[in-house]
Amino acid sequence: MTHTHGFSDSQRSLFDPDEAGRTVLDPAGRLPSYIQDHRRRLRARFVEGGAAAIPDYELLELILFRALPRIDVKPLARRLIDTFGDFGRVISAPTARLREIDGVGDAVVQELKIVEAAAHRLARARVLHRPVLSSWDALLDYCRTAMAHRETEQFRALYLDRKNVLIADEEQARGTVDHVPVYPREVMKRGLELGASALILVHNHPSGDPTPSQADIAVTEQIRQAGAVLGIVLHDHLIVGKSREISFRSEGYL
Repeated sequence: MTHTHGFSDSQRSLFDPDEAGRTVLDPAGRLPSYIQDHRRRLRARFVEGGAAAIPDYELLELILFRALPRIDVKPLARRLIDTFGDFGRVISAPTARLREIDGVGDAVVQELKIVEAAAHRLARARVLHRPVLSSWDALLDYCRTAMAHRETEQFRALYLDRKNVLIADEEQARGTVDHVPVYPREVMKRGLELGASALILVHNHPSGDPTPSQADIAVTEQIRQAGAVLGIVLHDHLIVGKSREISFRSEGYL
């Protein structure tokens, strides 16, 4: 059975036992004034200045306030940043990895994954059903949001119609930290099912370095050749690293 819970500062039912054990309520059942004041000031800074006005760990605090309303969340926010490196990597970290962090339970995981899903959906909405080649920056933003912080390789195919409008964005495969299985036949089969006229390949390098491997180059050429036979043009293959991307077309591989 699945139960859904709302979030408020008065609900204890959200906490796993380890989370509830770290409450810092005063004898009257309230958060100490210094924590209340900190939360109030941080929320005000965010409202006035937006995300640019606060560092990563404080943005995480704002999210954690909802998951852990009776706890000082600053130490947990710092632990998450120290463990994963930055805000994006915290939000996109696998659930199992998140649960290894002291103080992370169901409520925290749920809030982080809601934020991740919202970020993906917003970025995707900016490119789906729009001409890709005239909104290239939005496409790159979407690819970064969806893939730059993943800890394992993922391979996606973006299918386009005759006007280069994105009609489908589909994950083709997931792999390990340095390998993902790609099957050109399956990529093309799906393209034919969708009636696609072109496609863009995208995958990530969890190492952070988007330099293509020989295997990347070889499979790209296989897909290009298969597309040429079937009338599906391969526009590009993007490799997403932590802080930059490589375009096969820009680099002369296509």
